[in-house]
Amino acid sequence: MRIISGELGGRKINPPNNMPYTRPTTDMAKEGLFNVIENNMDLSVVRSLDLFGGTGSISYELFSRGVKDLTIIEKDPEMYNFIKKTAEQMAVTGMKLFRSDVFKFMMECKEQFNFIFAGPPYALGNIEDIPKIIFQKGLLAEEGWFILEHTPRNDFKEHPYFRTERKYGTTIFSIFINRPTETKA
Repeated sequence: MRIISGELGGRKINPPNNMPYTRPTTDMAKEGLFNVIENNMDLSVVRSLDLFGGTGSISYELFSRGVKDLTIIEKDPEMYNFIKKTAEQMAVTGMKLFRSDVFKFMMECKEQFNFIFAGPPYALGNIEDIPKIIFQKGLLAEEGWFILEHTPRNDFKEHPYFRTERKYGTTIFSIFINRPTETKA
């Protein structure tokens, strides 16, 4: 696993071998996703929230491309420690790392973010609750982007903030934008 582009481009991330609940986003999917993001957002002004932080790969990529305000939520103690250690090794600054259940964090959070990424375990039974909570709790700033990684078994096209999706094999990124009056193309 590696950082694709930016200041830290090419740096390798070596996560622990046994990650029972973590499924890292593939480099191919991550590269495609970040092409879309960079063509639509000014990353230098983004406040990001990475739910289900896993290896921290998405946040490292965001940092590498200019995001300086990163919040990462990871429940698993081993992965939390891995993110913390790796961020220190790569001198990632502006990062707030919380060891917490994602749903608890979302319900208690009072902040807003321009960019939210959620890459939950595919076996999570309540993936549909994630966009509901994000919009009900007002976690996404106006014009902000929320990207949810999931499999074809989930479909969010009827959600009022859904805009588009990108598919990379069995990985789907549903993209939601906090612009509810916009008509879908």
